[in-house]
Amino acid sequence: MRNGMLKLNNPADNWENASPLGCGSIGLMVYGGVREERLSFNEETIWAGGPRETFVPGYMDKLRTLREMFLDGRCLEAERWAHANFEDAFFEIDSYEAAGELFVTVHGECEPENYRRRLDLEKGVLNVCYSIGCKDYSREYFVSHPSKLVCMKMDCDPETPVSFGFKRENVESITLSGTDDGVRGDVYCAVAVGDEKFRFSFIVKTDGASEPEDDGSFVLSGASYAEICVSIVTSFRDPGLDTDKYLVNAQKGYDALKKEHIGDFSAIMERSDVELGDVDPSLEEMTVSERLARLSSDEHAEDPGLFSLYFNFGKYLLVSSSREDTLPANLQGVWSDGIKAPWNSDYHTNINLQMNYWHAEVANIEECCGALFTYMNDVLLPGGRKVARENYEAEGTVVHHVADIYGFAAAADGLWGLWPLGGAWLCYHMWEHYLFTGDEVFLKDVAYEFIKESAKFFTQIMFEGPTGEMMTGPSTSPENAYAEIDPETGEKCFIHLTVSPTMDVQIVGGLFDMYVKVEDILGIDPDLRAKVADVRARMPKMKIGKYGQLMEWVEDYEEYEPGHRHISHAFGLYPAAQITRKTPDLYRAIRVTMDRRLSQGGGHTGWSRAWLINLFARLRDGKGVGDNLRALLTNSTLPNLLDNHPPFQIDGNFGGAAAIAEMLIQSHEGFISILPALPPDIKEGAFKGLRARGNVTVSASWGDGKLETLTLDGERGKEVKVELPDKITVLTDGVKNYLTETGEITLVCGKTYAVL
Repeated sequence: MRNGMLKLNNPADNWENASPLGCGSIGLMVYGGVREERLSFNEETIWAGGPRETFVPGYMDKLRTLREMFLDGRCLEAERWAHANFEDAFFEIDSYEAAGELFVTVHGECEPENYRRRLDLEKGVLNVCYSIGCKDYSREYFVSHPSKLVCMKMDCDPETPVSFGFKRENVESITLSGTDDGVRGDVYCAVAVGDEKFRFSFIVKTDGASEPEDDGSFVLSGASYAEICVSIVTSFRDPGLDTDKYLVNAQKGYDALKKEHIGDFSAIMERSDVELGDVDPSLEEMTVSERLARLSSDEHAEDPGLFSLYFNFGKYLLVSSSREDTLPANLQGVWSDGIKAPWNSDYHTNINLQMNYWHAEVANIEECCGALFTYMNDVLLPGGRKVARENYEAEGTVVHHVADIYGFAAAADGLWGLWPLGGAWLCYHMWEHYLFTGDEVFLKDVAYEFIKESAKFFTQIMFEGPTGEMMTGPSTSPENAYAEIDPETGEKCFIHLTVSPTMDVQIVGGLFDMYVKVEDILGIDPDLRAKVADVRARMPKMKIGKYGQLMEWVEDYEEYEPGHRHISHAFGLYPAAQITRKTPDLYRAIRVTMDRRLSQGGGHTGWSRAWLINLFARLRDGKGVGDNLRALLTNSTLPNLLDNHPPFQIDGNFGGAAAIAEMLIQSHEGFISILPALPPDIKEGAFKGLRARGNVTVSASWGDGKLETLTLDGERGKEVKVELPDKITVLTDGVKNYLTETGEITLVCGKTYAVL
C-alpha cells in the first residue's frame, strides 16, 4: 500500500488533531506528547441514559389532522399547529461518552529533536519517535480486535520517574495492586466509573519499580521500558464487570499481541488499494498537514497521492470503528471527547449513519458491514416495531432521524424529527450487500425481515391524496425548509413539514421496488408483495421545477435556504440508482439542482461536500469530482486528515472515500464502468481489489489518461458486461483479442486484459 502512511511531525495540541486507533469496540486517540503523553479512550457501549418509554398518546390523530391541512394547502397553518401541538411528542436521546484519559508523564522539561508521528494505515500501528540529547526514544501503539486490548510500548529513561494517572468525571474508585513482591514487576490498575457502568483496567510490564501515590496514580522508577495493556469492560455487555475478561490476553506477550493484531488488521486493509498520479518522493516525504497547507495556499498545486491516502484513511477508520462483532460506527466513529459529545455522537439516520458505510462494499471491507446489519436487526427492528405499534397504530417497523444503542426509534428533537424514513433508508444497505455478493442466504436470514417489516409499515401509514396518489407524511426533506409568505404580516416564513417530499417518494418507492424483487427471489409472502406493488404503482412521480431543477417537494416551493447542506432529493442519483443516464430529463434536472446549491454556498460541511463528490461521479463529471475533492481537503479536513464538520464528524471521511472509489468504478447501471469520472489531471494511476455488484473484484491501471490493464476476478468463466472509458478499444488476454467500438464489451472473469 504505497499511500498507507499518515505522517505528522508534531504532537497533537488538541483532541481533534490526535491520532485515532481502534478495534471496532474500543477507540484510542494518541496525542504523542513528549513531556506528557495523553491517551483518550472510548468504548462503544458507554452511553448516558438507557432504554426509555416512547409512547405518545394521540400521536396518530395529530398526524391525521396535519394531513388534512396540507391537502387543503394550509401549509403555514399546519406548521404552526404542529409547533403548538407536538411539544410533548419529541424526545432527546442521551450522549455517547468517553471512557476517560490516561496521562503518562515521561520526561521532564526538554526540547525533543527529530519528532515523528507515523500512523501505518495498513497495519493499524502508530509510532512516535524523537531524540533528547544523544538518545533516541520510541513509542508504539495499537488496538487489537482479536484480543480486545489497547497495547502500548514505550522507551523510558531510567533516571527519570514515569507517572501514570487516570482522569474522568464521576470516577468512584481507583485501586492498585502488584504481582510478585508488589515492588518490581507487573502493576495492575482498576478504575470503577460512575454507577458501575464500566471498569477501565490496565497492566504495566516493566523492569522498574512501582510506587502508588495518594491520588490513585502510580510512579515507575528505574525503568528502561514499559509495556501497557488496557482493557475496558462495560455492564452493557458484562453485568459482572469482569476486569480479567480481556486483560488475561496480555499474557500472550506484547510481540505476540502485535503479530496477531497486524495479521487481523492488514488482511482486511490489503484487499483493496488506490494509487493516483506519479510517485513524487518530495510529496511523500511531507507530512499530511504540510500537503494540505500546500493545496490550500497554491491553487495550481496538485497532489493526487493525497487523494489515495484519503481513500485508504477512510478504509482504515471504518475497519477501526466497525467490525463484525461490534456496534456500527457512530457520528464520530468510535472516538469522542468528554462525556457530552457533539450531536451526542449518536446514530443520525437521515444520511450520516448511512454515509459511514457507502464505501464498505466497493472497498471490499465487508466485515465492517456486519456491525450495521446486526444493529439493525437486534436493536432497531424491535425498537421500531414498538414505535410503529404504539404511535402509528401500524404493523412493521419505523426509525426516525436519530437512534442510540438502546433501541430508540421515535421522533426526536423537533418538527424535523417527524421524518420516519431512517429505517427504510438503511434497508438499501442490506439490499446493496446482496447485489454486491449475490448471497441469497444473507438475503433470507439477515436482510429479509428488516426489509419486509419496513415495507409493511409504509403500506399501512400511507394515505390517498385528492388525485388518488398514495402519499407519505407529514414528513420533511431533511433538514431543509421551504418559504411561504404570511398573508397577514407579509413576513417570509420557513416551513419544514409537507406531504410526500421527493426524498420520501425516492426512498419509499425504492424500498417497495426492492421488496418486490426480494419476494421474487425468495417467494415468502406473495400477498404482501402484491399489496406493496399496488401501492408503489400509485405513488407520485419525480417532477422538474420552474428553474429546470428536480423539485424537492410535492409543489414547486421556493427554498428558504438555497445553499442548504442537505441535498435530500438527490438521493435518487446517489446512493440510490433511480436517476441515471436512462432517465435523461431527471439526470439533467439533478445537475441543475446541484449547480444551484453550490452557487448559494452549499457543500460547506465535510459530509455535504463528500455527498456532492459522489453525485458528480454519478454524473460522470471528472472535473467536478476533482474540484470538489480538493475543496473537501482544503476546506473541511483537519491537519491529521480527519473530517471537519466543524467540529470533527467522521461521515465526511467515509463519504469522501466512497467518492474516490465511485470515480474509478461504478456498477449500478447493470454493468461495470471503468474510470467513469476520473479527474482530467490524474493522468496515471491504478487500483486493485475494488468490488463491483455481481461479486466481481476489479483491478485496473492507466497511463497518459488511457486504460492500460484490466483484471476481473470472480466466478471463473463468468461473463461480465463492462463499459470502458474509450469507445474504440482493443484488448487482449494474451490469447484472444477483443474489440469494442461503443465502449461496451462482454469479458470473462479470471483474466487480465491489456489494452493494445
